[in-house]
Amino acid sequence: MTDDLTDVPAAVAEPEDRPLTDAEIAQRIEAILLIVEEPQSMVSLAAAVQAPTAAVRRVIRALAADYDGESGGTRRGFELREVGGGWRFYVRAEHDDMVSDYVNAQAPSRLSQAALETLAVIAYKQPVTRSQVASIRAVNVDGVVRTLVARGLITELFTDSETGAINYGTTDALLTYLGINSLDELPPISPLLDDGADGFDGVIA
Repeated sequence: MTDDLTDVPAAVAEPEDRPLTDAEIAQRIEAILLIVEEPQSMVSLAAAVQAPTAAVRRVIRALAADYDGESGGTRRGFELREVGGGWRFYVRAEHDDMVSDYVNAQAPSRLSQAALETLAVIAYKQPVTRSQVASIRAVNVDGVVRTLVARGLITELFTDSETGAINYGTTDALLTYLGINSLDELPPISPLLDDGADGFDGVIA
């Protein structure tokens, strides 16, 4: 027997660890921001893309400037905006009406039972976050909240400065659909719920 190993495939060397380039960090940040529901802090983004916070901060600023057309390119129809200490993609204000018209034209005229129940929770408990609504309904409400925002029935009121959670409330469009002038005209919550003081847990599911 010989020690000839010429026919044995050479082992593929593992790539050496190296710092990510700004371009690679930018691609990772864009991928994350495309799917998040809440503004993301620098620390959260750094952990998600596995890059130093300082590098993420530098890349975020460069991306925002690029989307705004400050780097010599075309100004995009969306922007990278800092809200409540976190970063998230937003449609530019001048396109809000157009996007709303498009989404409403594509959306079915009737709301699902889940959407109606979620809308009821938000109407009575506003301002309220998605996680609070999910806790009340005991189900994930991410998709339903997106639908209600797209239909113009609820809107983002403000972002909690500590948690970064978006608080939602109803819009004037809901009042129009319900044929009322203010939320004060909503029917009272059942006495069995103590006027909602203890929440809706176990009632709306």
